[in-house]
Amino acid sequence: MNVIEVDVVKAVAAPVAPAFIRKVLRAAARVPEVAARLPEGTAASIAVRISGDDELRRLNRDFAGEDHSTDVLSFTGDGAHLGDLAISWPAVSRQAREHRHMADSELALLCVHGLLHLLGWDHATAAQNREMTRLTIAGLAIAGIALSARRLSIPANSEAKPRVRGGP
Repeated sequence: MNVIEVDVVKAVAAPVAPAFIRKVLRAAARVPEVAARLPEGTAASIAVRISGDDELRRLNRDFAGEDHSTDVLSFTGDGAHLGDLAISWPAVSRQAREHRHMADSELALLCVHGLLHLLGWDHATAAQNREMTRLTIAGLAIAGIALSARRLSIPANSEAKPRVRGGP
C-alpha cells in the first residue's frame, strides 16, 4: 500500500483540522488509477498551504502568468515529494456557499483536484475533463465526502472545463 505524508500549513484562520486534509488525500490515493501513479517502495509527500486570495493571486501571477486569484494551485515536486498545493480559504468558503455544501466538502474537492494535477492529470479536453471528474468523484466517495448534486457535473460531450475553479 502506498502512503502519502501530508504537511499542512494554515497561513490564514480556517476552521479545518489538518487531519481532515490528510484523510481526504490518503483516501483519494486509494483510487486504483491514482495509486498506480504514486512512487512505490517509499512514502510520497505533499505540502498543503491554506492561504488567502491575495497570496493565491500573487502565486497565480508569478507562476502561471494570470493576474487574478484562484481557488487552488498545484506545484509539481520531485521524486517522492509529489508537490505543493496552495488553496484559498476565502475561495473555499465562497464556493461552498455558491454550491450549497459544507466548506469541508469544497476543501476536499480542491485537495483531490490538486492531487490529480500533481500526478499528471489535466482537464484541457472534454475527455480529460470527464476522466478527471470521474477520479475526483471516486476519491471523494472513498473519503465519504458528499457534494451538491451539480458541483462536478459536465455534459458528456462538453468541451467546457468542470466548474472546479471559482475564478474566470
